[in-house]
Amino acid sequence: MFRYSHLNGQRVNPMEYFPITVRLQEQQCLIVGGGEIACRKLKSLLKADAKVSLVALDFNDEIRKLAEEYQLTLFEQAFDESLVAGNYLIVAATDNQELNQEVSDIAREHNIWINVVDDLELSTFIMPAIVDRSPLLVAVSTGGVSPVLARKIREKLEWILPTNLGGLLKRLKEFRPSVKKKFQDLKSKRDFSEWYIERAIEEPDALTQEFESTVALYEGSVVRSGKVFLIGAGPGDPDLLTIKALKILQKADIVLHDALVSDGILDLVRRDATLVNVGKRAKKHSVVQEETNQLLVKYAQQGLSVVRLKGGDPFIFGRGGEELEKLVAAGIDYEVVPGITAASGCSSYAGIPLTHRDHSQTVMFITAHCKQSEDTLNWKSLARERQTVAVYMGLLRNEVLVEQLMRHGRDGSTPIAVIENGTLPQQRVITGSLKQLPELVLKHDIKSPSLIVIGEVAALANKLGWYPHSELLEAERVSDSILAEYNEKVVQKSYQEKIKEAV
Repeated sequence: MFRYSHLNGQRVNPMEYFPITVRLQEQQCLIVGGGEIACRKLKSLLKADAKVSLVALDFNDEIRKLAEEYQLTLFEQAFDESLVAGNYLIVAATDNQELNQEVSDIAREHNIWINVVDDLELSTFIMPAIVDRSPLLVAVSTGGVSPVLARKIREKLEWILPTNLGGLLKRLKEFRPSVKKKFQDLKSKRDFSEWYIERAIEEPDALTQEFESTVALYEGSVVRSGKVFLIGAGPGDPDLLTIKALKILQKADIVLHDALVSDGILDLVRRDATLVNVGKRAKKHSVVQEETNQLLVKYAQQGLSVVRLKGGDPFIFGRGGEELEKLVAAGIDYEVVPGITAASGCSSYAGIPLTHRDHSQTVMFITAHCKQSEDTLNWKSLARERQTVAVYMGLLRNEVLVEQLMRHGRDGSTPIAVIENGTLPQQRVITGSLKQLPELVLKHDIKSPSLIVIGEVAALANKLGWYPHSELLEAERVSDSILAEYNEKVVQKSYQEKIKEAV
C-alpha cells in the first residue's frame, strides 16, 4: 500500500529511506559475526576510519589479520547485551536468524542504528553501493531490495565518472575563496567553475596550476571557436559505444546523426542538445552530403560543440574523410572518435569469426550499393577462396554480387550469411549458399540495414551463434556436411591445378 505525504500542496510518495552521509571517523561501531560477510562490512567501516570491534564465537583468518593490523578488539564469545552500549551503529552479519533478531531488538531499545545484512525488516539503516572519488561519494541504493542491481549501477558509474574527481574537488575547495574574490556576480563564478571543471577533467595536469595562471588561461579563452567531433556510434547496441564517445555526447551542443544510429544511442545525448537527422537510406536521401558538410562548418563557426554521429566507424564507408576535408578547408578544429564497424560488430553478434585458421586468413570490406562502386571492385581478387568478404549496403545489388563472384571463380556453394539489424534485439541471421542469396533476400524480405558475409566462416553461425535475441534462419541449408563438401571441392580443385602445372 502506498502512503502519501503533502509537499507544497502536492501529494508525494515518501521515500522509504532518506539518503544521508555519516561521518564515522573515530566513532565506535560493532559488528556481530566473524565470517566473510562480516569481513566485507569491516573493510567498509575501516575505510571510513571508524573504530570497530567484533563479536563472534570464531573469526576467519582475514578478520584476524585486519584486527592485528588495525588493533581492533575481537570478542571471541557469544553476543551479549553488555557489548552494545556506547556504539554509534551496529551491523549484524550472521546466518543465525534468532541472533540477528536479538541484536536488532537490543539495538533499537538503545536507539542505536542497526543494519542486519539481507534483512530489511530488522534494519534501521542500509549500506548502499558506493562509488568512491573521495571526497566525492556517490551512493546507489535500491532500498535494500536488490543489492545486486545497486552494484550493477555502481559498476556503470565507475567507468563513466573520471578517476581524478577527488583531486578536482580538493582543488575547488582551495580555489573557492579566490573565486569569490575574483568573480563578483553569480554568473561569472558559474562560468569560470564550469570551464575549470571541464578542463581539469580532460587535462589532469590542470590540477597542478596555481589560481592566477588558471584565471589567465580562462580569460584568454573566453572567445572560443567551435569544434566538431566525428564519432562512430557502432553497429547499434548502445553498450558498444566507446566511453570517450559517451562523454562527448553528454557535452555536445548539437548532434548531426545518421538515420541508422539507434534510438538507444540517441537517448544518451545530453537532454538539451539539438538533434539533426542528416541520415541517408537506400533510395531515401534526407540530406545531401554537401549540405551536411555546410551544416558542420556553420554550427562550428557559431562556437558550438558539434558532434557528427555516424553508424559503425566514420572512416569505414562513412564518408568521414570527406567531411574532415571540408573542416580543414574551413579552418575548423576537429577530433575523431572511432567506433566498432558493422563487419566486426554484426558478425560477432552472429557468431561468425571474420578470420579462422581453418577457413579464412584474409578479410575484405567492400560496399556495393551503386553501379559506380560495383565497377571499381576487383572481382577476381574478391572471388578468391578461403577468404571472408563483408559487404556493406549490398542488398539492392545482391544479384550482381552473386553473378560477378561466380563468374570470377567463386563457387556457388560458398557459405553466406545475411545479418539484418545486427547487434539489436530484432537481429536476424539468414544463412545459405552464395547462389541462394537473391532467393533468400526475397523469401525472408530482408531489409536494410543488413551486412552480407561471404566465405567459409559464414557457416559457423550455426555453431557459434550466442546472441539471445538473434533469430537464425535457413541454418539447415549450411550444415557441417555442406561445409565439408565445399572444403573438399576446394582441396580437389587445388590438387587438379597442381597436376596441370606439373604437366
